[in-house]
Amino acid sequence: MQVQFLACRTALQFLSWLPVGQLPAPDSNLLGKSVTWYPLVGLILGLILGASSLIITNLFNDWISAALVLTIWVWLTGGLHLDGLADAADAWLGGLGSKARTLSLMKDPTCGPIAIATLVLVLLLKLMCLQALLASSYEWLILWALVFARCNAVLLIIHTPYVRDKGLGYALSNELSQKACYAVISLFGLCSLIVLGWSGLVIILFSVIALLTLRYYMLKRIDGCTGDTVGALIELSEVVVLLALVGCLVSS
Repeated sequence: MQVQFLACRTALQFLSWLPVGQLPAPDSNLLGKSVTWYPLVGLILGLILGASSLIITNLFNDWISAALVLTIWVWLTGGLHLDGLADAADAWLGGLGSKARTLSLMKDPTCGPIAIATLVLVLLLKLMCLQALLASSYEWLILWALVFARCNAVLLIIHTPYVRDKGLGYALSNELSQKACYAVISLFGLCSLIVLGWSGLVIILFSVIALLTLRYYMLKRIDGCTGDTVGALIELSEVVVLLALVGCLVSS
């Protein structure tokens, strides 16, 4: 239990800016165990955003509230996944179909026009979805976007080879416990069906489609995944789930 608690804190430290206390430098085994806890990190972040939404909507109108919630969302994750999305977007356009060039561009710290445009569009879609959910008093449903996006990240790490021979992603993909990951993901899937009913099934379906589609393009272009493409998957999965939530529960 102590090891798993440490793994959970490691996951929180890696995926968020939440204070977790002083932690020792994690070895590859601990990093692998921390993957199991990614969906729980999504739940914790989602609960914080839901609670923040309840407070903020009592002070401001829907649009300002949505913008503030989105700001807190970005701050909680430290922009980690947005950075991965920006790098992946730049690399995919500038890579011109070449695996080597794409991987090289993902290491480039500069940000090109396609990266900026992608970030603006993703954040704009999130803002619009948040406004729709907050206006309909569906604040707590935000958490499902964060949970399923991180479930997708776990599944991607399990089922997709890590391209680079060294790096954090290599340790994650080689030391994780698949059975534990599947158990946690199944639990969250079951909870979503109980809470959301048929809407939960639709959201799971859209989440899986997002995962399979993005994984297909990763395999086609670079024969696997990198830390940046995992971040891109999380960001795009969050958008897809938010759109599914709005489509199922707000627009109906």
